[in-house]
Amino acid sequence: MSDTTANAVDAKSNWLSEENTRRVKRRYAADFRMRMMGLGAISLAMLLLLILLGSIVLNGYSAFWQTHVTLEVYIDPDKVNEENLRGSNFRGMVKEGLLDLFPEVTKPADQRKLFRFISRSGPHALRLQVLDDEALVGQRIEVALATSDPIDQLHKGVIPRDVPEDDRRIKDDELVWYDKLVDGGYITTPFSWALFFNSDSRFPEAAGLAGAITGSFYALLVCFLISFPVGIAAAVYLEEFAPQNRWTDIIEVNINNLAAVPSVVFGLLGLAVFIGVFGLPRSAPLVGGMTLSLMTLPTIIIATRAALKAVPPSIREAALGVGASKHQVMTDHVLPLAMPGILTGTIIGLAQALGETAPLLLIGMNAFITSPPGGIFDAATALPTQIYIWADSPERGFVARTSAGILVLLGFLVAMNMFAVFLRSRFERTW
Repeated sequence: MSDTTANAVDAKSNWLSEENTRRVKRRYAADFRMRMMGLGAISLAMLLLLILLGSIVLNGYSAFWQTHVTLEVYIDPDKVNEENLRGSNFRGMVKEGLLDLFPEVTKPADQRKLFRFISRSGPHALRLQVLDDEALVGQRIEVALATSDPIDQLHKGVIPRDVPEDDRRIKDDELVWYDKLVDGGYITTPFSWALFFNSDSRFPEAAGLAGAITGSFYALLVCFLISFPVGIAAAVYLEEFAPQNRWTDIIEVNINNLAAVPSVVFGLLGLAVFIGVFGLPRSAPLVGGMTLSLMTLPTIIIATRAALKAVPPSIREAALGVGASKHQVMTDHVLPLAMPGILTGTIIGLAQALGETAPLLLIGMNAFITSPPGGIFDAATALPTQIYIWADSPERGFVARTSAGILVLLGFLVAMNMFAVFLRSRFERTW
């Protein structure tokens, strides 16, 4: 060995040499850069997430409060049809109650403009109150009615006042009437329970999510009743009983591929088979749940197989050693121990199905439904499709309603994921 080669070997073997010191510094520098890149990526992702959530909250928080005007309304017996209260002139009663606050407004054109302060759902709300208590007929009652969308937007500061009259929806005389209501304490802004208990409406101030929440519940119920037992049965067979041959390999590959198929493909399948071939009703939660179950099945099967693999082989061997059949091993020992993981995968799959829009749009669950569905065969909409409908509406009030719907949907998704985490932490066992 030459002297040069020997010196190089000695330098590499000497940890205190300058070459090794430089090598260690380069390695530490590379590790530091890698950590900084990872932290930078995480920080960027968190920043974008905060920007997204912040924009949704800023646009949607105002929809959780609704502007109301409080009026004293006389339930005139002459205007009440005792045989048919629904056909009574409640609109005229509301108009008289509003005109009592503005005796100076005498022109018919101005009265019509003034009456547009009240939402078109206002007389309907008064009618419901009288239907609940017919003893109110002949009395003067105080009732808080929702204002129309322009007044609601004005009160929330969405419509500016400091612009020329021609550039805003609220004219100067209407601003005078609005200020009089505010100064008199007739304007209030309570929490908008109508957002949760009203169904869809063409008027933003009256539109709610009750029909969409009910439709999503029925669709997820159908999805769960189909995908949960079928998914568990398929996973148990493939994992424990199926022979390892070409056919099972093809099935496993297709299940893994189906988990990555775009959801719109399942919507096309549901449209072609469930509606086109079987003739099931369009827009029904039954069809929506069956379509979502096709999309959820691969996720549940994969999660169930992973949970079954996590059960130690010693459990199976011990059960077989005491004389249990393979069927008894699965039903009495393996499945109960794997159930926390199975439930977690199922809830995550259902949460994914809850947020899907494309399959439901294709089967027609985006119809204009003004009342919650009474069952799985009634026409309905769902939370994601309701958000889509509102986002496509031109009225300014639906902008806030859209963001509020997204917040409600995110709330349900977070709750379902938290429930999945709770189940795993509550029932998970370690060996």
